[in-house]
Amino acid sequence: MKQTRDKAAPSSDLFGADEVPAGPANGGQDAGRDAATRPLADRLRPATLDEVVGQPHLLGPDGALRRMLERGSLASLILWGGPGVGKTTIARLLAQAAGLRFTQLSAVFSGVADLKRAFEEASRRLQASGEATLLFVDEIHRFNRAQQDGFLPVVENGTVVLVGATTENPSFALNSALLSRCQVLVLRRLDDDALEALLARAEMEAGGELPLTPDGRATLRAMADGDGRYLLNMVEQLLSLKDATRLDPAALSALLARRAALYDKDREEHYNLISALHKSLRGSDPDAALYWFARMLSGGEDPRFIARRLTRFAAEDVGIADPHALLQAIAAWETYERLGSPEGELALAQLVVYLGTAPKSNAVYKAFGAAMRAAKATGSLAPPAHILNAPTKLMKEIGYGQGYAYDHDTDEGFSGQNYFPDGMERERFYRPTDRGFEREINRRLDTWSRLRDSPRA
Repeated sequence: MKQTRDKAAPSSDLFGADEVPAGPANGGQDAGRDAATRPLADRLRPATLDEVVGQPHLLGPDGALRRMLERGSLASLILWGGPGVGKTTIARLLAQAAGLRFTQLSAVFSGVADLKRAFEEASRRLQASGEATLLFVDEIHRFNRAQQDGFLPVVENGTVVLVGATTENPSFALNSALLSRCQVLVLRRLDDDALEALLARAEMEAGGELPLTPDGRATLRAMADGDGRYLLNMVEQLLSLKDATRLDPAALSALLARRAALYDKDREEHYNLISALHKSLRGSDPDAALYWFARMLSGGEDPRFIARRLTRFAAEDVGIADPHALLQAIAAWETYERLGSPEGELALAQLVVYLGTAPKSNAVYKAFGAAMRAAKATGSLAPPAHILNAPTKLMKEIGYGQGYAYDHDTDEGFSGQNYFPDGMERERFYRPTDRGFEREINRRLDTWSRLRDSPRA
């Protein structure tokens, strides 16, 4: 059945829409607007998929979206990526390329009534003329579970091709039923080349070069932090300057506010950065660890949370390879509590370097896990009678404490007796490494093992 694109979708289709592109991308809705009054990011919005920058893995010759369009089978999608990487633009252009009517909702401003109205309109058009609808839902993760479930029947029966956009990890933000019916595509933050391409387009639109030194231009790209829309907003400020003096990095930074780093303390970026810190420490790279530590602090993370995680690392990943690591962690944490920010953060930075350069061992961590598994498997086995205390006459009479060997009475200070329950074979849980202080512990354990296995007089 041939699908036709609606050349001029009525404004009532854009429930809660927060972006309205110009020109061909939206059927000319803004053709009458004065170009000078429209933001630069709006004027430079791509009119075709070929003009979209920074997403070659999706839109290149072998990209996933290209292949879908070539097959004529556009699936329902979840576009996952940071702000300003082209999610809304790509959704509009997909509708244009596939010959689908485009309808947009924003989960921030829409409710159940808006969803129902969009579904009913899509169904009417499909039945009346065979015209299919691409329903774009911005910030789809903001819909609750019940609202997300409302998409299931219309996606399954083909009433709409759903394209949802989210800045949050879909694994956490969307329910599994909806995810199973959509293909998740990851949009990358715009790299330096993509941002430079946007700058070139902006200069072409403006009819001249930006007032920047080469270093200032590089700084401008860095300030955008992968967000194309933010970059063009900064460019617009530069174009409004009366003084054409070329700005170096210092002058540019004084003029423009740097984009705040993406960091949500209760969302995925929070866990990504603490994971990066933890793994950098485990990999004995104190420089990388300091970088992620600084990123977390600059994003507004509570230093106490970092202190807790560093203390955990000291026990889990350093362990007895350096018994002082845990003491250092508690001391740094306590120092922060006494000094507060920013002075106390230096103690945490010192701890990061200490842990990053300490010998590593997870032998105690693994031993504890193995012992827990054995404890669950063996149930309620009692300790052997010879290591039980016998404070009463009855307990002595029934054998409590009988045959116990007092280790300090032996020449080696080691009796070699069995301390596992009767009926349970001896197990080796703790296997120290040959790193740091555990090298000495290994020597001790080997000595005791030989004594345990040797015949006693």
